[in-house]
Amino acid sequence: MPLAIAVLAVGVFCVNTTEIMVAGLLPSISEAFGVSVSSVGYLVSAFALTMVVGGPLLTVALLRASRKKALIGLLLVFVAGQLLGAVAQDYWVLVVSRVVTALAASAFYGIAVAVSARLVGPDMRARALSVLMSGMMVAQVVGLPVAAFVDQHFGWRASFYGLAALAALCALLVWARVPDSPVPQKVNLRGELDSFRNRALWAAYGTNALVIGSVVAAFSYFAPIFEELTGFPSGATPLLFALFGIGTIAGNMVTGRLADRYMMPVLLYGLAGLTAVLAAFALVAENKPATVVAVAVLGVIGLPLNPALGVRVMRLADDGPMVSTVNASAVNVGVALGPWVAGLAISAEMGLRAPLWVGAAMALAGLLSLLPALGRGGRAATGDRHEPAGREPAADREPVR
Repeated sequence: MPLAIAVLAVGVFCVNTTEIMVAGLLPSISEAFGVSVSSVGYLVSAFALTMVVGGPLLTVALLRASRKKALIGLLLVFVAGQLLGAVAQDYWVLVVSRVVTALAASAFYGIAVAVSARLVGPDMRARALSVLMSGMMVAQVVGLPVAAFVDQHFGWRASFYGLAALAALCALLVWARVPDSPVPQKVNLRGELDSFRNRALWAAYGTNALVIGSVVAAFSYFAPIFEELTGFPSGATPLLFALFGIGTIAGNMVTGRLADRYMMPVLLYGLAGLTAVLAAFALVAENKPATVVAVAVLGVIGLPLNPALGVRVMRLADDGPMVSTVNASAVNVGVALGPWVAGLAISAEMGLRAPLWVGAAMALAGLLSLLPALGRGGRAATGDRHEPAGREPAADREPVR
């Protein structure tokens, strides 16, 4: 596996840590700015919505740029956004900083996926995607707990400064290790957009939004759930986040290897388990041992579905940056929707169990969204490799009219 993909995984670690670390800093940011916990939770939604809209537009603007230079530039914009958040004295300045970092994060992710796919052969793309996404998983086990630890001992602003420094280092690594690509003489925007005529691609995007949104709906409110509902001391919160992260790394190692041959079974069984675990967590959230088990299992079968979700998109379309960036946008529709609905439920005095029930409902909807593809897809959709490796069955490739 090329070292350049590991370097890009460091960048993915940075952009995912900044997206999720607000969940671990929720109480501190709420106290610092004098706003409610649900209002701070909306920072996750603001970040995600910016990725949805701004990421694809920025990617279009960068189509004629060298991908290496684009990656470096985006990381530097990301650093600027993190520093703005670190010095913010007003809640809305913090919101602006999240918008800046989200713009850079979305475009970086899409271009990084495209670069990684072209650094390996077609038969290695799922594994390359798994390596790249390991940055996301490590963000759970290292980035988020470290950010929460730094918050408790040095303040939440120190977490923002630290991540800015790491992103700057990553920009240097990209300059040193990622091979350059020729600047295209003519931008084939129509070719990039042709993939979006595929009806099944949009269905896959919808499933991805529901799946990731289900996890983030619960995850965004883990800190208050652990401390206020379950009754753990605040010092246990980083450990519980680390447990969740260890589960995501373990799950990613498994799904990354299975996704090529057993894509649909991984998604079906994974989503059934995810629905059950979130519902069970809601029922036992006041019990400390049961909560520990639920967090660990949720880590294993939640975000690690990402490689299988990504492989499905790659089989339905090309490996261009627009397809990957729009996939990131689709996922972030779920990232925005989950915490938003969960926040509304909390504001409606439904209690801190509400995010878990919202997550269970979204996971169930994601599971049901797979059934039409399962009915049409035949053997290839259920995991047998009788179709060419790069695509799903023809029935799933009907263009939008």
